Amino acid sequence: METRANYVLIGAFTLAVIAAAFGFVLWFQSLHTTKQRSPIRIVFEGPASGLRNGGSVNFNGIRIGEVVSVKLDNPRRVVALAMVENNAPIRKDTLVGLEFQGLTGVAAISLKGGEESAPAVPLDEDGVPMLTADPSALQDVTESIRATLQNVNRLVADNQESVKNSLRNLETFTAALARNSEKIDNVMLRVDGVMGKADSLMLGLNTIAGGAAGGELNLMVKSIRELAEDFDKRSGALMADGRRTLSDISRAVNNFDRNPTRVIFGGGSSSNSQAAAPPPPPPAAAAAPRAPNGQKRQ
Repeated sequence: METRANYVLIGAFTLAVIAAAFGFVLWFQSLHTTKQRSPIRIVFEGPASGLRNGGSVNFNGIRIGEVVSVKLDNPRRVVALAMVENNAPIRKDTLVGLEFQGLTGVAAISLKGGEESAPAVPLDEDGVPMLTADPSALQDVTESIRATLQNVNRLVADNQESVKNSLRNLETFTAALARNSEKIDNVMLRVDGVMGKADSLMLGLNTIAGGAAGGELNLMVKSIRELAEDFDKRSGALMADGRRTLSDISRAVNNFDRNPTRVIFGGGSSSNSQAAAPPPPPPAAAAAPRAPNGQKRQ
């Protein structure tokens, strides 16, 4: 029993420590948050269209806080309470206005400018800093929105017939798609088949270009190269034989030009021609000695 009671005490103490740790973390986080942000009251002397709880508070376009509450102080005055970061450089001369985010119509409080040497934001009767929005800025925003809406309305009015025709064309197109849905499905099936064949063709080309055995295309190119090299060798030998044959023919033509008889009758005809040739004339007889008186000796 004593051992069991000790276990219960240990468990209860452990749970208490865990709960205290969680409580401390939550308290420290809330304290840290409270120190990081402080309230500020924004007064709008006129309408604040689109401003709602949870809206952003931006300083020079950077979010520094959010709107906590929005209420009517009187029929012409709107008061918004926001929580902003303590390090935000908000001064007495900071300009306050509204800015709209996109085309959703949700407004955000816009804070701009202010001199660094200007005094701090004045406090209201509750001790909360309070700034009053610039009516001219609000008027400019309202006028800009109104002008934009008027331009959109004018654009739609001027092109009303074109918009109607576009809608009719779109309706006709969708109706045609609905009527030909089966044909479109068949076309898509054919396209899928063509894509499958294309994939198969690409795989086949890949196999031909390069596969496990080096690729059929590589083997084909290698065979063509070997055939070209063999043809080159044979053509070289054939050209050499042709040159030798032409040389022999040229030599024979030259021999024919120099001695056609030898070419026609062969080598023996030359000796016969020499035998048949007439002998050279005998040398002239020696002159007889003359007598001293100029007469020939008998």
